[in-house]
Amino acid sequence: METNLSSADESGMEHINNNVCIDLTTKNHAKSLSTSSRLVKTLTCTYQEYCQQSSIHGVQYLGEKQRPIKERVFWLSVFVVSIYCCARLINSAYTKWDATPVIVSFAERSTPVWNIPFPAVTICSETKRVLKKSGDHNSYASLYNQFTDAMHATKIFKPQNITAKEMEEFRTLLHVCNTQIIEQDMPLIPGEDIDYYDILKRMLPPFERYFFYCRWLSRYNECDKYFHQTLTEEGICYTFNGLRPSQIYRENTYQYHNSAGENITNSSWSLEMGYEPSSDVDTFPARVLSAGARSGIFMALQSFKQEVDYACRGPVQGFKVFVLLHAPDDVPQVSKQFVRIPMGREVLIAIKPNMITTSTGIAEYHPQRRQCFLSHERLLRFFKIYSEANCQLECLANFTLNKCGCVKFSMPRTLDMPVCSEEKIHCYDRAERDLLVHEFQYVRMLNVAGDELPKGAESACNCLPACTSLVYNTEISQANFDLEEMLAAEGDTDFMREYPGSQMSRLSIYFKESQFITSKRSELYGITEFLANCGGIFGLFMGFSILSMVELLYHFTLRFGVNLKHLFKVDS
Repeated sequence: METNLSSADESGMEHINNNVCIDLTTKNHAKSLSTSSRLVKTLTCTYQEYCQQSSIHGVQYLGEKQRPIKERVFWLSVFVVSIYCCARLINSAYTKWDATPVIVSFAERSTPVWNIPFPAVTICSETKRVLKKSGDHNSYASLYNQFTDAMHATKIFKPQNITAKEMEEFRTLLHVCNTQIIEQDMPLIPGEDIDYYDILKRMLPPFERYFFYCRWLSRYNECDKYFHQTLTEEGICYTFNGLRPSQIYRENTYQYHNSAGENITNSSWSLEMGYEPSSDVDTFPARVLSAGARSGIFMALQSFKQEVDYACRGPVQGFKVFVLLHAPDDVPQVSKQFVRIPMGREVLIAIKPNMITTSTGIAEYHPQRRQCFLSHERLLRFFKIYSEANCQLECLANFTLNKCGCVKFSMPRTLDMPVCSEEKIHCYDRAERDLLVHEFQYVRMLNVAGDELPKGAESACNCLPACTSLVYNTEISQANFDLEEMLAAEGDTDFMREYPGSQMSRLSIYFKESQFITSKRSELYGITEFLANCGGIFGLFMGFSILSMVELLYHFTLRFGVNLKHLFKVDS
């Protein structure tokens, strides 16, 4: 039965008639079409309407029936080339956004030195033990020679006329003296397991004997309250202004257990948050208010000629100061980077801080994309505080445990973790090099294979830098310091009688400038910049915008449905 179209429908069809779909209004023609033909006709109609009304450049030429085929092919080619160029450039923009979303740039304002703590200074004397009697030096050198002879003969080391206490000290010194001579097939040293930390403390020279004089912030001989003993790979050293082991290590570690009874000063500082707003000038970790030697630490370091042990530490004697004077929450690794303080010298160390802070925007990125860890993202097994140095030390301890079945006495460990004895010295020394080789091979495979790494290939450490970091760079100058000539000029004859064989050095550490420029990790290419770049590329090549996309969706969804509805209504 034939029905009349409503006035609204007729109005809509009249709009179509006035454009491109004239043949669809003829009822007889429309009724003669099959369903598939009607769909094709409606799609063609909608396409031509879109081409006529689109805001995208060049599209209107593709839908004109009267346009010669050569012109339409030309504009189609131009349109395809434009799309290709857009795709290439947007892919390049996406790669940049994905690979390098973060940039490290200078902060807008300088930072005063009182916003950061004075660096932690770890000082290690090359003298590892105090000689108890005359001839004691020769007895230890004789033991060392006997051990070397036994090592080359691959026999059991059984020295004569030595007490159990002296044997414990000799076994401990093997771990902190020159270990380069230790071979894989070393002689077996009979004896029970010992606590190397306790033996080192027993042999440790008195603090006031070697740290002869100290001045901190124009206050004399108060430095000892800022120093504490630190277990390092070279024995027990003294750290100034560093956090205590119980503040750095977790409760289940050997280091925490040994320092649990210490009188701990609560820290008012953290690397990410800085000092608390309410903290006063005198705080912990300590800080200074200005630059210059008067606002730093000054020390006179003393050793004695008769206590120099060349069999243990070799021809170079004096003190080691951990270079890059570490942040208070870092564990010092003295054997890797240090400034040597020779005897008879005055050494001045001017500090230039290098601090990197973090903007809030980069927290949304994955650590591998921004190439750093926030403090809560990488939890360590032995440490409360994440830093790249702490992570690497923990990684070395785990790697050594897997390779040797034990760890070096100075490595972070749990209470039940075995400690390597003397026959494992070569193994844990070798483990450090093997770890470096493993990490190098992993990085090399990552650069070659990209994301498709071979099965089983993985990093042993995954120690990215901390997003917020603090490093103290140094400028060092030296001059001669002749103690005997100075005492002779002053007419002081009592000092050398009280301290026979004394040889002295002076050390001064201070900030070079009162202000420094910090760096800041921030977004180089965020989602806003990426979308703006894509919009600029589309606009340049095609005149495309968000409204152009809405227009495209409108014509091939809502408009297409309306046209199809009108075409099928002619049957009713």
